[in-house]
Amino acid sequence: MLTVGQIAENCFIVRAAGADGLVVVDPGDEAERILAKVGEMGGGVEAILLTHTHFDHVGAVAELARATGAPVYCPEIEVPVLADINSFVIPGFGPFESYDADETIAGGETLSFAGFDLEVIFTPGHSPGHVTYSARGEDAIFSGDVLFQGSVGRVDLPGGDWPTLARSIQTLLDGHSDETVVHPGHMGITTLGAERATNPFLAQLTV
Repeated sequence: MLTVGQIAENCFIVRAAGADGLVVVDPGDEAERILAKVGEMGGGVEAILLTHTHFDHVGAVAELARATGAPVYCPEIEVPVLADINSFVIPGFGPFESYDADETIAGGETLSFAGFDLEVIFTPGHSPGHVTYSARGEDAIFSGDVLFQGSVGRVDLPGGDWPTLARSIQTLLDGHSDETVVHPGHMGITTLGAERATNPFLAQLTV
């Protein structure tokens, strides 16, 4: 996990034990730092996976894709945002380089990279096309801005909606064990069990 950019976004560089290749999830900023860590870990980047396209999660996508040759997987609903990112940046941030997604995902796919299988789960509510990546064999999810340690994604941005986000969180809780490790887009790593027990935003869900 590398925490990058002005909004302290978590970028993850991952692979299964014994695998050669790497997957990068949500390269939000500081491309040189991400590439340095990739070089340190060794192995080529097989894919760049996006949970959603808010600028703090995609600011380094174009540079990373160019440097590694890895395809970028983007939620299909949000492809136009990635392709024109500076039209969606709030004042005081950027500019960032736009990128035309190489592959699109919508939820329901299984992607095989870096020695493990990742199930793509459609989890809108923070943004319209948001997805979560679930590494079933590893008891791990990459939740983007759906669920945080003690909090949840904001819903006051365009396309945000609390009932929709609540349903997405419920889907993750219903479909995974309490031991599942949550790798969020901001703040610290946690587990679904810890959030089920202590997260105040989950109190109104059927947890």
